Amino acid sequence: MMTAVAELTPREYYRLPWSLTDNAISWLEITDDCNLECVGCYRPHKKNHKTLAQIADELAVFKRCRKSDCMSIAGGDPLVHPDIVEIVAMIKAGGWKPIVNTNGLALGKKLLRKLKNAGVYGFTFHIDTTQVRADSAATAEKEHNPLRLKFAEMLAEVGGISCSFNQTVSADTLDQIKDTVTFAQLHPDIVHTVVFILFRTPDLMGNFDFYAQGRPVVFGSTYENPDWGGDAVLKAKHVVAKIREVDQDYEPSAYLSGTEDLNATKWLLASRLASKRGAFGYVGAKFMEGVQLGHHFFKGTWLSYSAPRQNRMGRLSMFLFFLIDERIRSSAKHYLISLFKRPWTIFDRVHLQTYTVIQPIDMMPDGRISMCDGCPDMTVHEGELRWSCRLEEIKEYGCFLQASGRTAGGERVVPGPVEIH
Repeated sequence: MMTAVAELTPREYYRLPWSLTDNAISWLEITDDCNLECVGCYRPHKKNHKTLAQIADELAVFKRCRKSDCMSIAGGDPLVHPDIVEIVAMIKAGGWKPIVNTNGLALGKKLLRKLKNAGVYGFTFHIDTTQVRADSAATAEKEHNPLRLKFAEMLAEVGGISCSFNQTVSADTLDQIKDTVTFAQLHPDIVHTVVFILFRTPDLMGNFDFYAQGRPVVFGSTYENPDWGGDAVLKAKHVVAKIREVDQDYEPSAYLSGTEDLNATKWLLASRLASKRGAFGYVGAKFMEGVQLGHHFFKGTWLSYSAPRQNRMGRLSMFLFFLIDERIRSSAKHYLISLFKRPWTIFDRVHLQTYTVIQPIDMMPDGRISMCDGCPDMTVHEGELRWSCRLEEIKEYGCFLQASGRTAGGERVVPGPVEIH
């Protein structure tokens, strides 16, 4: 059966102004150790916790080479690091918003309160069916929703902490994102962001020859190609089509393009205006532009994660951007109509809830590798900024690999000009 696709018009979206040296996010890897096995994970599990001194050195590199609003704390799973509370405090003291990227298995209320006191700004919980979890025996994404709700309510009880969920999507689980979207829409007050990350197989291997500084290498041992990934290559437009099956008003408003594929929508953002009773619409490109430029003007950095109190400013957002943002005007009209029909709902808060679709590495037919243009997930390795999603190449081969395409007959593909549509 043909997978449905959505028409995307990036020229009508706001191209996020993030760059490699001035970005909304940076990515700090503090350990390879993890308490969970995920299908297709390309990070070998090693008990190699970085010391506080090593982490301080890496933070110094970020401070010297890259401005950012948030610092994503990653692994492995960062909560297994024995000094996680101290690390959060170091990041907070350095002027970043500490965001913990975790599967949540090690998170209890006691540790959560310690992290809150240390200055944690938000959590991004990675929960999906790539995992075999002791706390959720799920074989479909909708069966994980009670666990997602548990973590969202835990953060809400402590208060003042941003709550996000990551979900890896393959061709076989594509249809299940509708269940996650439906869940999130029921809880706009405590589920602030949902991120769908496309599984990077099977096109990563494809018909390509790989080289490390001119030396041929076998790439398959570095990045696995498990059956879980399915037999089709997904793009952001496939996810958008699925979201629209349960939310016909869904419309992105901002994106990052690719370094080689200029038509790609690598990081695709949409922000929804809704109360717990229902939705009013989405914001447009002018809203995204105004928020980013305003944050950079007043704070000196591009904005990523927002605090829960900011996510509750849906009504103020409609008021401020009514004249300049067409989608905001449409959302505001729906809101006013709702108030006319049910005036008592004027006391309901209107929330901003964000959906992000991340399209990973794209292999061009001639072997060019298209990355996110203005990558938010740059990390530090041996004193230099590197793409975190390709760090295993550096560790194994000492460099990023180069590729050349092959035709079905085994002939080399000659790179051609980039076409912009």
